[in-house]
Amino acid sequence: LPALAALLPPLPGLGGPGPAEVGLGALPAELRAAVRTLVGDLDALFSALGLREESFAVGALSRIVAAELAGYAPARNRRRTATNKASVVFVDRTLDLAGAVGHHGDNLAEKILSVLPKLPGHKTDVMVNMVELTALQTTDETYSIIAPGCLAQPNDPAAKALWESFMNLKQKEAVMEARRHLVEAASRENLPIKMSMGRVTPEQLSSYIKLFRNNLKALENHCGLLQLVLATVQTLKHPQTSKWDNFLAFERLLLQTIGESEMPSVLNQLLPMIKSYNERTKDDYTCEDFLVLLVYIYSVVGEIESGKELDAAEEEVKKALVKAICDEPEPSPLLQKIT
Repeated sequence: LPALAALLPPLPGLGGPGPAEVGLGALPAELRAAVRTLVGDLDALFSALGLREESFAVGALSRIVAAELAGYAPARNRRRTATNKASVVFVDRTLDLAGAVGHHGDNLAEKILSVLPKLPGHKTDVMVNMVELTALQTTDETYSIIAPGCLAQPNDPAAKALWESFMNLKQKEAVMEARRHLVEAASRENLPIKMSMGRVTPEQLSSYIKLFRNNLKALENHCGLLQLVLATVQTLKHPQTSKWDNFLAFERLLLQTIGESEMPSVLNQLLPMIKSYNERTKDDYTCEDFLVLLVYIYSVVGEIESGKELDAAEEEVKKALVKAICDEPEPSPLLQKIT
């Protein structure tokens, strides 16, 4: 439901409802309106599917949504006449922040969705640069002339099968699947493809894609597949992808450290890595990267005992982060929103 992508449960504590306040009336007006919109949207979706749902909820806001849906008059009428049964589980997004900010998946789909720019107006699809399929020279001026490709290819069976393997296979196997699909498509179109064994590289996939470039019929027949393979090439070449592996290694190290020592020593380990714009190399973490890491640390550590040592360590991290954010020559939209 992209229209409601910004709907987040209020965090407990400052200004958020406590565990005792679980009625819709306890929420701020804006959140109440969003919950009612969500309930209306879900009811419309379930009507279209002819569903009679049984709702389950995990988390305070989920309980409110489930209760509102149960008592919503149009939904009650629908449940009387609907023929298909379904179980619906609502889960508060804030209960799994570690899952949302972690880099644990060896999964190509997750990486593509993380590193490529979002398709305008969409929350779950990305822009795939299609310039490689044209005779244009890739300069920045020509970039926006060609309409972007995307991941949703409902009319292309090969592309749908490939996307399934991006989600379900390990990255290495998924990239091999991309090569296999390309080779099969090229063979069907009688394109002069040289099959090679061994490791699949982005350059190899690019060279296969270029074979389709001057053959309009082949381009048209396999356009969906080519968009998915281009997304793979662009993701594998993206600087953020090598950083992903650094994140994963660091998160594993943090989990070990948290198991063995207290939170202050973990924060003190983090401190020297917070560098201002002028001190950073391309391998260093940016301000946003640190915010993501901090969300991860505080989510996996659970309850923390406060004390002087923790306060001092947190204060140092705050100072370093504020300095780094203030030194950014061009703050990203996220940093601008935060400041």
